[in-house]
Amino acid sequence: MTGERTLFDKLWDSHVVAELPGGSALVAIDRVFLHERTGAAALNSLAEAGRKVADPSRVFAVTDHIVDTRPGRTDQTLMPGGQAFITETRAAAKAAGITLFDVNDPDQGIVHVISPELGIVLPGCTLIAPDSHTCTQGAFGALAWGIGSSEAEHAMATGTLRLSKPKAMRVRFTGRLNKGITPKDMILTLLAQYGAAGGKGHAVEFAGEAVLALDMEGRMTLCNMATEFSAMSGFIAPDQQTFDYLEGRRYAPEGTQWRQALASWQELGSDAGAVFDQEIEIDASSITPMVSWGTNPGQTIGIDAVVPDDAEAAPLDYIGLARGQAIKGVPIDAAFIGSCTNSRLSDLRRAAALLQGREIADGVKAICVPGSSRVKREAEAEGLDLIFENAGFEWRESGCSMCFYAGGESFAAGSRVISTTNRNFESRQGPNVRTHIASPETVVASAIAGMIADPGELI
Repeated sequence: MTGERTLFDKLWDSHVVAELPGGSALVAIDRVFLHERTGAAALNSLAEAGRKVADPSRVFAVTDHIVDTRPGRTDQTLMPGGQAFITETRAAAKAAGITLFDVNDPDQGIVHVISPELGIVLPGCTLIAPDSHTCTQGAFGALAWGIGSSEAEHAMATGTLRLSKPKAMRVRFTGRLNKGITPKDMILTLLAQYGAAGGKGHAVEFAGEAVLALDMEGRMTLCNMATEFSAMSGFIAPDQQTFDYLEGRRYAPEGTQWRQALASWQELGSDAGAVFDQEIEIDASSITPMVSWGTNPGQTIGIDAVVPDDAEAAPLDYIGLARGQAIKGVPIDAAFIGSCTNSRLSDLRRAAALLQGREIADGVKAICVPGSSRVKREAEAEGLDLIFENAGFEWRESGCSMCFYAGGESFAAGSRVISTTNRNFESRQGPNVRTHIASPETVVASAIAGMIADPGELI
């Protein structure tokens, strides 16, 4: 290929095995990640069809979605029949010869947290998983996206998938973030300004001064919610910070292979003259703490704003707010810190810094769930667990937990929760639970105040 190309063009072109009729292509898949909610179904279906995993070294599985996160956990879950998902995935993974990070494995955790921790995702690779937030891993200059179980079967058996190439979009955050403003506020600002369907049909490259200033964990938060923007994937061109993060991790190349890979990775970026199908620019200095007011992530406003006058009636009825009502000061019943969006060590450090020496308000149920067993160990080594517990938070084992109502555990019916998760759909965190998504700082400030609060007042 010649001419100026986008990063997405480079990722796509380097993986096309064959062009197919109708404008689609057969694309090579470098990594497949399964989880216990659908992993056994995909592996067993493959076996029943008489097919094998083509390259078991490229396929991984983890127990993260429905596993219990309460201390002392076992295979048992609060989800009726959930234990079978875990035991069947364990048996299927063993039979297929793939690597499984099981319930109490030291490397267990949310798939999109442990894959980078272990160096499974690498710049320039394609990575898929039966989870819509697989785009998180695009933070490493990879093309990562969510798929269904049947697609996982096809990829495991053939090392390929059939895809239609999406359009290319670039979202540039210019300037610098103000103190206390986070990657979560950045992505929620994009959603608030351009809507939850704004990225539909596109692969989105995040760029600009404010993006490059983020650490790798912040970049993962930004890419995580590309799926809430309806994008096929979100990614960031790798740089020295990316390479420093990955070097020495278990599945990263070593020695000569590392040097060869590095030379290739340094070429990954959009050419200066590359043309995108759509470009968006946001002034990072204009971003404030953001909080969702409705039932999709695009229904979001700044902490000092009011519910829009043209807000739809249905989400307002569900969430229990009114047009023109200030979001700040709305009482809450619970607070949650966790999920593949905001459960990494840097998230917990920032939250703990605001919690230090403070307590949450009476009547607020607060839970913190680290994103991986490694994050949990590192947080405990720093004493962060004690800060959370002394403030009134429950401290849990790692997993998806109450990001969504699938593990059987939920918040009280009808309660109002401020959460670091990525979705605020109806009943996402339990029957009739009303969820407001925000940054860890905003969640902590709200838990302390007993109402949605501005973290800037604590910083």
